[in-house]
Amino acid sequence: MKRALIFPLLAAAAAMAPLGIVLGQPAPTVAADLLIVGGSESACAAAVQAARLGVKRVVLVNDIEWLGGQFSSEGVGCVDEWTTVNGKRTHFPRSGIFLEVLERIHRHNRERYGKANPGNAYCGTETIEPAAAERIFEDLLQPYVKSGSVRIERGWEPIRVSVENRRVRGVEFARGAERMTVDAAVTLDSSDWGDVIRLSSARYGAGPDLRSRFGEPSAPESFDEAGAQEMNPLTWCLVLRETGGRAAIIPPPATYDPRTYAALDRTPPWVESDMSEGIYAQSGWSIYTHRRLVDRRHNGFPDGAEATLLNWPVQDYPLCQYPQRVVDALERAAPGSSRRNLVHLPPALRKIVFADVKQHALGMLHHLQTRVHDRVCDFPQSFRYMELTREFKTADHLPPKPYVREGLRLEAMHMTREQDIRAATREPRWARSMPADSVFGFQFNIDFHPTRRKFLTDDRNGPWQYLHTPQRNWHTDTDRAVFPLRGLIPSEVDGLIGGGKNVGVSSVVQSALRLHGQTMHIGQAGGTLAWLALRDRVEPRAVAAAPHRWREVQQRLVRGAGGPGTLLWPWHDVPPGAPHFEAANLLAVRGIWEPEADSLFFQPERTVTRRELARAVERLAGMRPEAGRIRSSPTAEFTDVPLGDPDRDAIESMISRGNFGPRETEFHPNLPCNHATLDRWLRALGLPGERPESDRPTAPLTRAGAVQRLHATLQALALP
Repeated sequence: MKRALIFPLLAAAAAMAPLGIVLGQPAPTVAADLLIVGGSESACAAAVQAARLGVKRVVLVNDIEWLGGQFSSEGVGCVDEWTTVNGKRTHFPRSGIFLEVLERIHRHNRERYGKANPGNAYCGTETIEPAAAERIFEDLLQPYVKSGSVRIERGWEPIRVSVENRRVRGVEFARGAERMTVDAAVTLDSSDWGDVIRLSSARYGAGPDLRSRFGEPSAPESFDEAGAQEMNPLTWCLVLRETGGRAAIIPPPATYDPRTYAALDRTPPWVESDMSEGIYAQSGWSIYTHRRLVDRRHNGFPDGAEATLLNWPVQDYPLCQYPQRVVDALERAAPGSSRRNLVHLPPALRKIVFADVKQHALGMLHHLQTRVHDRVCDFPQSFRYMELTREFKTADHLPPKPYVREGLRLEAMHMTREQDIRAATREPRWARSMPADSVFGFQFNIDFHPTRRKFLTDDRNGPWQYLHTPQRNWHTDTDRAVFPLRGLIPSEVDGLIGGGKNVGVSSVVQSALRLHGQTMHIGQAGGTLAWLALRDRVEPRAVAAAPHRWREVQQRLVRGAGGPGTLLWPWHDVPPGAPHFEAANLLAVRGIWEPEADSLFFQPERTVTRRELARAVERLAGMRPEAGRIRSSPTAEFTDVPLGDPDRDAIESMISRGNFGPRETEFHPNLPCNHATLDRWLRALGLPGERPESDRPTAPLTRAGAVQRLHATLQALALP
């Protein structure tokens, strides 16, 4: 060997030594109780929850340096979380580790800007700059890294999954020429594209589901030219900062054609708005204010603070009908790959597509800085005087990852379909299907960004514009729903849990289950499921099959583990800090406390009526093994509860189950209850239930008080 080559090799060996990699030796093997693949917000939530619950060896393997997913590495720093209540856009109720992260975001913004919400954005009140978000997720995990319960490995991509007897045993990763194997009792796949699921023998879907699969109204009956490649598009987000009046026009990318971005020529680039009318107020709609991260102008911040995020439909990149240059590059690399769904491709081929996505995004920025600027002249916040942020520390100043709206969908024990959540009206109510093994509540529109493109000339390397289809569009309304534990568990393979967007839903539902908070709830639920499976030394599917186990998962989630509890039933007015939070959630998911059909509100201070209390007490009493079925009579037993009364069966069955003394002719179903009423009924039914000393017998029984006492009774029963 030449002397000139010796020193580079020695230097390379020295660099590998701290990683435990020595030339000429086999790849290291790391042992884990729980392996989490991916570094997204969902992966981080899973790792934190598992560590807090006591899992000793959590190994999180990320393919890049940054943690935090949508919040940070994908650049989506304006947090999507809206819902509609009484005709007005508002936040979906926050809970769990997602709420904890939002509190950390508020703290950071107050320290830096003196204000928790500095963005004044059209799409959401919560904004965070990418590098700050990455630090927040690093800090979230740091206590568990220091304690040794969580180990983070960065820069690794999964290349092989070890499967024995239909059970995932471990994953092999590559980082350049290096290799690392992680053997784990349980593996949670929270990667962007579900690569562990893809490389294992687990079943999964990608692209549209045909109508014959789930019977969904929006699903296509057959594939057309777009085929099975069509998905919610990618977007390479752009984060811009003001330059102080210095022009910062980027050169046009090689693929730039102004006709591709013609829609920007009819759109207001900037409006004078502080969004004081609230999110989605039309007076604040513009490209600039859409996802503004820091509003210096209206907040009086120092020069240089202004920042905005570009995540606009013209920027979206459909994942079918590729430009010819992309088709050719894919075919040269692997014949046939240009007609395969992006999910099925290995990382190296996806990067071919990613390169064109970046060019498309940069073309939009160039258009805003030139054509659009020339059209509107110098608005106070012209894009000409903004430049790409340097905080990502990437060579092109772009986020290290694209914004992934749709990827792989696990074939799970339970598949949530469009008809399970689709709303009949514009005002969300309770979804048609509310599975009892709920691990979190959610609601968002069926929201497809443009999934197809239309070429403007015969040249498929020429200009194109995005295309929405009638079936895959945005703003299709859904009701408030719950996600079941079974949706995290493969239908056949053991030792594996879905995370991130890689869960048991149809393509249509995935468009409504992809937001920051939703994916964090998925991760937190997956971490809890993994903890219980490891503790009891059973497979995740055994947890889903045993009610006492999945109810313990629910209890752990609703109580929290070193942080706020998770909302299992999507009440709008039951925050995690409320004393009745656990009871209102667990009684609702068990069907003991039935929400009103036309209201999303629990109304904790409302006094309970006798009929309302009778419904809940009868359901609770009926859960005892010896209880039997509801008993009904051919004739009404109370003169004020006629045959057509919807609560007659529950009232009469409750009375028949217990020792209520001489039968009255009237029940007085609409009279308010006090604590003495509940005391008397519980005694008559032989149910445990001591009243807290602070609650006087004659005090009105509120809904909050009722569920707390009934939940205490349920716990005391210790039902099998």
